[in-house]
Amino acid sequence: MTRTRTASALTVAVVLGFSLAAAGCGKYSWSSLQAQKAWRDAGDLYKGSDWKGAAEKFEAALAADPSRSEIYFYLGNSYDNQYKPTRAGEPENDALIQKAIANYEKAAEKDPKPEMRTLALQYLVNAYGPEKLNAPEKAEPIVQRMIQVEPNEPKNYSYLAKIYEESGRFEEAEQTLLKAREVKPDDPQVYMTMSGFYNRQGDFPKTMEALHRAAELEPKNPQGYQLEATYYWEKAYKDHRLSTAQKKDYIAKGIEAADKALALNPDYSEALSYKNLLLRMLGNEETDLAKRAALYKEADELRNRAIDLNKKRAAGTK
Repeated sequence: MTRTRTASALTVAVVLGFSLAAAGCGKYSWSSLQAQKAWRDAGDLYKGSDWKGAAEKFEAALAADPSRSEIYFYLGNSYDNQYKPTRAGEPENDALIQKAIANYEKAAEKDPKPEMRTLALQYLVNAYGPEKLNAPEKAEPIVQRMIQVEPNEPKNYSYLAKIYEESGRFEEAEQTLLKAREVKPDDPQVYMTMSGFYNRQGDFPKTMEALHRAAELEPKNPQGYQLEATYYWEKAYKDHRLSTAQKKDYIAKGIEAADKALALNPDYSEALSYKNLLLRMLGNEETDLAKRAALYKEADELRNRAIDLNKKRAAGTK
């Protein structure tokens, strides 16, 4: 899973666009004008990553006009960005993440924009994640809620699967990922997430099955095939338990994947480099000296071509 992270000020600002003038249209009371000014000032501080100053101004905007529920997410995120996991246990620092959670919860309930309510839930999950409060028992019901709201969004199942995996509930994690595949069987990212899970579990066949499916779903993207080649090379190179037949099979499949990548982009230097490595490994397994020499020669040509391409790119001529 791509873990939900604390967004940069710019990223979050883009979501709402900081339509400052539009918010509160039609309200001309003194308190509304105060709220509007504080909101504008907070937006400037927020975009400048002044989290403490932004939080103070967002608080002032809410105090002047409590009806402005669009503020809650940004207020929570301002506190969230001030929290330091390395200082967990310090009361002042711990209070920051609790304030973040409280405001994310309000945003999830009250924000006028559905996309912001969803974002607030994602950030709540992150606050309870292993990098912060490490409370999966609190994150799980939030993700379950997200699934209820968007049952056909595979990312929600990926979040839940990650919680299960980090809690050692591997069978439940796998079943949840299979559910993600069920709701969106043609999404390459679903299979990439599955491959990462299976790789961490040490299940190489399922890892490659998922990677291959992801590549097939983007037949014009050479990166998927190159990733397959990388995994086959790593397996053949590092797993000394493999039989000679298994090793040759993985090398052959890696070369095939690299060839598919190069068919789409002949100047793909990474694919050239990995095919070079795979050919050398195949040469090492070859007992016929003439065939071995031919494999090494082809590998050298690919390596030199990759080096030349990288030099040209570095010089800005390719």
